Amino acid sequence: MRIGYDAKRIFHNRTGLGNYGRDILRILNSYPELEEFYLFNTKTPSIDRKVALEKSTIVYPSGWFWKNFPSLWRLFGQWNQINDLRLDWYHGLSGEIPIQFKKRGTSKIVTIHDLIFISHPQYYKFWDRIIYKLKFYYAVHAANHIVAISEQTKRDIIKFLKVSPHKITVVYQGCHSAFKTTYSQEEKEKVRAEHNLPKQFILNVGTIQERKNVLAIIKAIKGTTYHLALVGGEKSYAKKVRRYITEHQMQDQVTFVKKIGVQDLAILYQAATLLCYPSYCEGFGIPLIEALFSKIPVIVTKGGCFPEAAGPDALYIDPDNTKEIQENIKKLYDNPELRKEMTDKGFSYVQRFNDENVGANLVALYKKLA
Repeated sequence: MRIGYDAKRIFHNRTGLGNYGRDILRILNSYPELEEFYLFNTKTPSIDRKVALEKSTIVYPSGWFWKNFPSLWRLFGQWNQINDLRLDWYHGLSGEIPIQFKKRGTSKIVTIHDLIFISHPQYYKFWDRIIYKLKFYYAVHAANHIVAISEQTKRDIIKFLKVSPHKITVVYQGCHSAFKTTYSQEEKEKVRAEHNLPKQFILNVGTIQERKNVLAIIKAIKGTTYHLALVGGEKSYAKKVRRYITEHQMQDQVTFVKKIGVQDLAILYQAATLLCYPSYCEGFGIPLIEALFSKIPVIVTKGGCFPEAAGPDALYIDPDNTKEIQENIKKLYDNPELRKEMTDKGFSYVQRFNDENVGANLVALYKKLA
């Protein structure tokens, strides 16, 4: 089986969709029935993270025009090359597939991660919402089949983009193998010391933006001795977060962790006391399964996709109720036995997102559709 992938994110995004694509390639490399991968990439890779290329050929724009206008090539210029390669499938891994003016040739699959720009439009600029909706609407209706990364995303596709449920298969995503490795106490102490973190701390991982709602955690720990480590890039919302910290003299309680590699991040998870994730909305919530693989307990928002990722043994909170967040943090800090019980059950639950299940489900889908 010969499969093409939209690989721009794989080679140019350091987090999020880039991690998803790199993990899919890494996992699928072990399946002999998948013979060749063709990675459609607009330009020379800009990141140094290892991409599993054992079976892969990188395909760049061909011809003077497409080489000089790679964005247009990604939008609709790839089809001659896709059809010339006689692929079994072209799989858009990030909610997009190139526009096809003549309906012929290679069949198409698209992965949809979330439709937050429709379900929670307040977090997006007007023109971004328009562009995303046009791209996603085209992709789901032009594709022969759709992969949703969660049942919540599947429900949103049916509701907002008017797609038949029979055209959608849920294939959960996994996480990097670094989070499934057990690290020594010395390694944890080293990473903790590098970031000047106390022995016990709360972890939050993700871009610091409004919908992630990290200010709720900061308000919840105000007046306590709890310490919070925030890992992630910063959007404009981060200015509001930093201003609150300064105004309430909480600089010694909140650490912003920057420029951390995957392995050190995995070690940081295992060094943490708990993950607190009061996000308003996600497509899935990868930090939740990273935490469960790392064997730390999770406090997370009620409803949405979160129970799918975090399982029945997380502690669920109202993201706007800072008192409830504080009470649950205290419950975990004060009860090591409860933390142990939650981590044991959480680790058992998260095995459904291991590489074997992710790979087997995706390969089974390819075979079924073929």
